[in-house]
Amino acid sequence: MNQLLTDVGGSTIAGKTVPRFGFGTMRLTGRGIWGPPDDRAECVAVLRRAVELGIRLIDTADSYGPFVAEEIIAEALAPYSDEVLIATKAGLTRNGPDVIDGPDGPKRLGPAAWPPVGRPEYLRQQALMSLRRLGLDHIDLFQLHRIDPRVPLEDQVGELALLQQEGKIVDIGLSQVTPDQLAAAQQVATIATVQSRFNVADRSSAEVLALCEAQGIGFIPFAPVAQGALPTDGALRRIADEHDATRGQVAIAWLLAVSPVTLPIAGTSKVAHLEENLRSASLRLTDAEVAELTDAA
Repeated sequence: MNQLLTDVGGSTIAGKTVPRFGFGTMRLTGRGIWGPPDDRAECVAVLRRAVELGIRLIDTADSYGPFVAEEIIAEALAPYSDEVLIATKAGLTRNGPDVIDGPDGPKRLGPAAWPPVGRPEYLRQQALMSLRRLGLDHIDLFQLHRIDPRVPLEDQVGELALLQQEGKIVDIGLSQVTPDQLAAAQQVATIATVQSRFNVADRSSAEVLALCEAQGIGFIPFAPVAQGALPTDGALRRIADEHDATRGQVAIAWLLAVSPVTLPIAGTSKVAHLEENLRSASLRLTDAEVAELTDAA
């Protein structure tokens, strides 16, 4: 195991203890998270290098591509080491690529390009299809990608609980939920993890993180480097300069330091960028720096 990842501590999910530094696969796709990547061989190499360097949590979703990321994971890593934990999701559909450079500003982001579908029969079908694509007989962590407001929450989480009882999934996770939704889901099933957008520039899920920390639930912050939109000046820039690090490395180091239950999933389609991100595990921020970055948002 890479010593850097040993030093960041571990999280236990699905009976496996994994370092608190995962890999997100959304970028192993084409432009707009749609279709195949430009360089599939490099994407395969990224996944293999991630595991070689000690990363054990590989996070994906059926909607990445769609289906592309799961297929590349299977190509790169199957048959899987017992130590590797595959986490996937269902509950978002796709009707075309994200478009981020329209003539009038950002278009077709969020629900416009990722409509939620939480019907139980759909979630079951997608779980079974993910098993097939990934080449698994069970999914370690199966996450409800979004709660569909048109379907009772207890039906959505209840179907995941049935899949768990059948041995098709081990642990259940949620993604981008409110505190009330988390509490309601916990009335139906044990929730192992919550994945939410959270980074040094976006604290909109801070209340959910606090609940996860209080209850010992794993918190998986996605977009750990704000999808390239980190502040270019202020405390983040100054602290990065003082540590001879990039702003992204400081942002990931802050996520590791801000709570013992965080498990950031920095993703990339390039081996060099993966290795750059991993160096953030050795970056030790002082308590004063963590507090300054926390207060700066």
